[in-house]
Amino acid sequence: MDRFFRLSENGTNVKTEILAGVTTFLTMAYIIFVNPTILSQTKMDKGAVFVATILAATIGTFVMGLVANVPFAQAPGMGLNAFFTFTVVLGLGYTWQQALAMVFICGIINIIITVTKIRKMIIHAIPLSLQYAISGGIGLFIAYIGVKQAHFLQFTVDAANRVVPLGEGGIFSDVVPAIVNFKDPVAQLALIGLLITVILMILKVKSSILLGIVLTTVIGIFFKVTQVPNLSEISFAVPSLAPTFLKLDFTGLFDSAQRTFVALTTIFAFSLTDTFDTIGTFLGTGRKSGIFDEKDEESVEKGKGFSSKLEKALFADATATSIGALLGTSNTTTYVESAAGISQGGRTGLTSLVVGILFLLCLLIAPIAGMVPAAATAPALIVVGILMAEGLSKIDWSDFEVAVPAFFTVAFMPFTYSITTGVAAGFIFYCLAKIITKKSKDVHPILYIVTALFILSYVINALMK
Repeated sequence: MDRFFRLSENGTNVKTEILAGVTTFLTMAYIIFVNPTILSQTKMDKGAVFVATILAATIGTFVMGLVANVPFAQAPGMGLNAFFTFTVVLGLGYTWQQALAMVFICGIINIIITVTKIRKMIIHAIPLSLQYAISGGIGLFIAYIGVKQAHFLQFTVDAANRVVPLGEGGIFSDVVPAIVNFKDPVAQLALIGLLITVILMILKVKSSILLGIVLTTVIGIFFKVTQVPNLSEISFAVPSLAPTFLKLDFTGLFDSAQRTFVALTTIFAFSLTDTFDTIGTFLGTGRKSGIFDEKDEESVEKGKGFSSKLEKALFADATATSIGALLGTSNTTTYVESAAGISQGGRTGLTSLVVGILFLLCLLIAPIAGMVPAAATAPALIVVGILMAEGLSKIDWSDFEVAVPAFFTVAFMPFTYSITTGVAAGFIFYCLAKIITKKSKDVHPILYIVTALFILSYVINALMK
């Protein structure tokens, strides 16, 4: 075990890796319940999507751990599943079978740009200031997810404490966030969990994040937030995968010029989002996880490239999307929640292996796995956000030319609920700043190409709507 995963070399041990894997799993286990709910709105079989979600997460995470030996987990991505459902199927009118075909093609494209090292070249082209900004932005994004899961926020309330529809209500014509009054037991439990986790972290107690999740889950029983299942009434039968397995439909995607254009632009949107969600996650957590050792850090700063470990991780991520499509789910991608396990001490693929095993067990014990409420994992995400904010201190905020793209990268991730949008904003303003200051030659050509693709994506998206 030590030799295969190089535990000693990475300064970790079996116990730490297992605890890190459990932590990562608990922070992202919600996907096995949420993803089927979202995709079932396209008339996909909910039970089959449930199985596909678990298998896609298991296979993708196993590949990440066993091939790349890094502590990242994969599963069908939030945001991408919503795009699949509400834009591609319900909005553009494609069948879910055709949408799966698009996801499969997206995966093939990602494999090609990974094998040809285009993905690696993109990472190579990103300046250090933006890498640190991506890390800090992901921290805020993760914390914001935690704050929402904790029910700490309410949106657009009027004098009568009612939610006002968007576009109505005078000064509340836009969505305005406000702190809740904490009458909600979920918010109360999450607040207790946050205090417990923060105190444990300050006291430097080992496995603070995992311990916080467990304690909060137990306390949640008394708040009636943690739902303890009645084992005598639980069915452990595994649903059939048949309704979605290999149901991809490529016909109709390219049967006319207009349909071809829409299909290609949709696949482009899938691929662009998937690629930069992954790149953002790797860059944002890579420095914390030790995915780059000191030698790799020097090579990054000198522009000499990255370790083969990163190349393998990118390949593992690329293959997961196509595998997920064959099983019957939307884009499978590297989860930013992996940062929770990394903060817990996860440094190798053993962490990922543990996550994959736990996902696989959920085929049999899903009702038990569902006991952990969002109120218990939300504090963990907030604390991880705090830890990841460290990278912001390495940005030269006194230099406005550096500060502008860094700020937009950091701000737009939580504001737009999208890692990719934050990366795009940072790229656009970085290139703009360099052009204005007549330093355009300092920008890597690939960064110009990627920035142009982002702008093209927004233009196409505007025209399609």
